[in-house]
Amino acid sequence: MGDKAHTRPGAAGRATAADHPTSVRNVVLVGHSGSGKTTLVEALAQTAGALNRAGRVEDGGCVSDYDEMEHRQQRSVQLSLVPVEWDGIKINLLDTPGYADFVGELRAGLRAADAALFVVSASDGVDGSTRMVWEECAAVGMPRAIVITHLEAARADFEEMTRICAEAFGGDDPDAVLPLYLPLHGPQAPDGHAPVTGLIGLLSQKLFDYASGEREESEPGQEQLPLIDEARSMLIEGIISESEDETLMERYLGGEQVDVKTLIEDLERAVARGVFFPVLAAAPAAEGARQGLGTVELLELITRGFPTPLEREAPRVTTPDGAPRELRMCDPDESLVAEVVKTSSDPYVGRISLVRVFSGTLRADQTVHVSGHGLADRGHEDHDVDERIGALSTPFGKQQRPVSHVIAGDLACVAKLSRAETGDTLSAKDDPLLMAPWEMPDPLLPLAIQAHSKPDEDKLSQGLTRLVAEDPTMRLEQNQDTRQVVLWCLGEAHADVALERLRSRYGVQVDVVPHRVSLRETFGDRAAGRGRHVKQSGGHGQYAICEIEVEPLPGGSGVEFVDEVVGGAVPRQFIPSVEKGVRAQAAKGVAAGHPLIDVRVTLRDGKAHSVDSSDAAFQTAGALALREAAAQARIHLLEPVAEVSVLVGDDYVGAVMSDLSGRRGKVLGTEQTSGGRTLIRAEVPEMEIGRYAVDLRSLTHGTARFGRRYARHEPMPPQIAERLREELRAAS
Repeated sequence: MGDKAHTRPGAAGRATAADHPTSVRNVVLVGHSGSGKTTLVEALAQTAGALNRAGRVEDGGCVSDYDEMEHRQQRSVQLSLVPVEWDGIKINLLDTPGYADFVGELRAGLRAADAALFVVSASDGVDGSTRMVWEECAAVGMPRAIVITHLEAARADFEEMTRICAEAFGGDDPDAVLPLYLPLHGPQAPDGHAPVTGLIGLLSQKLFDYASGEREESEPGQEQLPLIDEARSMLIEGIISESEDETLMERYLGGEQVDVKTLIEDLERAVARGVFFPVLAAAPAAEGARQGLGTVELLELITRGFPTPLEREAPRVTTPDGAPRELRMCDPDESLVAEVVKTSSDPYVGRISLVRVFSGTLRADQTVHVSGHGLADRGHEDHDVDERIGALSTPFGKQQRPVSHVIAGDLACVAKLSRAETGDTLSAKDDPLLMAPWEMPDPLLPLAIQAHSKPDEDKLSQGLTRLVAEDPTMRLEQNQDTRQVVLWCLGEAHADVALERLRSRYGVQVDVVPHRVSLRETFGDRAAGRGRHVKQSGGHGQYAICEIEVEPLPGGSGVEFVDEVVGGAVPRQFIPSVEKGVRAQAAKGVAAGHPLIDVRVTLRDGKAHSVDSSDAAFQTAGALALREAAAQARIHLLEPVAEVSVLVGDDYVGAVMSDLSGRRGKVLGTEQTSGGRTLIRAEVPEMEIGRYAVDLRSLTHGTARFGRRYARHEPMPPQIAERLREELRAAS
């Protein structure tokens, strides 16, 4: 890293199937929206010879963000795989969306990768969501490096941004976040800004000039060496402190000169172990140029410093029935274990599954076992089926380049797996295995939809099923209480993409309607009711009379039925009929059409006829008696209350607690957690948190997370209940 001169691309550009796990690097790019991830991917692909000088594939399209929806929205909305080759190494670059609504695509990229490049804009800095992803990577020991972009911006300062990154990412050891190169500035422009035209390697002490569009190596002048002395000393000490050779620091402090080759080898090992995090700079090539600033250095870091798939810990696998199995990591000759990390649809090819192979070798036309478990709460049913692999290919922009096989450690696309969904495991037909699903955020923004027309209604169910199969961060709910179809999303942008995909991919036009929560009713006081169902119109008649008493019960009691009839006033065979009628009416509601709960219904008396009484007659009488009792009583409207937990930075605790109180919430307590965060627990009516996923993100600049679960139903404030009743009357 830094001691090699590259004057030509490392490969012809057409990435093929890797022949061994040691020749693969899987790298995910992480950063906030607008930090320059996609531009960096294309710059790396261009330097590696995969793109022409205009930064395009042969067909003229972009290598990343090629989807029409991404062009319209001017941002990445899905995970993209861009494979390139450098010095005989296949690099799978996983470009992820930076917007928080598409964190599911980011998690898929993290699952498929073995190392991460954190892309930080010199003009925007480090946001809270990027810090949180860094902490997630740190928790699993994923190797990371930092790339600073947008150095052309006014007031961009590489040294200052490096200091900010050390504070944000260094934790207890900011000396583990240090630059490998310092920028070289060209002549000062009239506006006072001096553009970055090259880099100087702190270890190699070489100049790398990109001003001509080609990387040119030279020796620094004597006046330039003193400028890097302090940064070079800090870098050497940082590398030595992480060295596996415990004597190296003592020798260095004793005045011994450490060989640059030794330093580079220790640096590469420290990066691969995830204990040292180098900072680099990068910029796209100027129009007509071939190499962008810092792209060669980045490719060197990836190929020489980032770990191979062999160095990644083997994932936990079981048999489909849950028995643990030990997996020998990344052996192409072992039993097949692969995972679908992304599912998409192509109007011409059909369903395409992006697959990471963890063990064994995946071959075209092979029959595999597809296991999907653990996502039933997201609308994904458990399944175990055999499917035949279609064509295998390596994606590059809109192109799919065929390959015959995919070895352990590599990624590729599989066509026409009709049953496989995102998160499913592919394994050998005669040795089915299952990988534990990765953690996904809960979708907490409800989107109630209905078909726009009758033709749309016929296609809606299939379109929604396919949509949820592609994206496990969505959850489909068929709410029986409100009779609404609800698509739970991560945010407004996520919802917009879902609606657009329904329309453009599956030809389904839908209307968004107000989301309703599941309300309940209960009695406010004791009341009695008499149900009389007597009809005689010739022939067999109907005769049933029953008298009941209804009293409220504590929350969570449901509907309790008690028989206290004496003297056989209601024959024994008809008492279950009365109960059935009461429960049926309770399910329909007695005031505003919401289910009745938390009451005791006592059957006191009644009358029957020896000929005309029947099961149906007493069911009707029971329902009439409950309705009459409700007319004599105060009926309370009950609303669902959720237990909400919010993990938020200490700076926003006051604002979040004030906001919760404004939503009729009751704060139950707070708890200090690591990383300068506080966990707030509260109970809030569900009516007040329909858009909380959006509002909380705005309130805390995307740095907070929250979860919710149903707690109970409790009486709604009278003024709100009356307003809802008025709306119901107006609608009817």
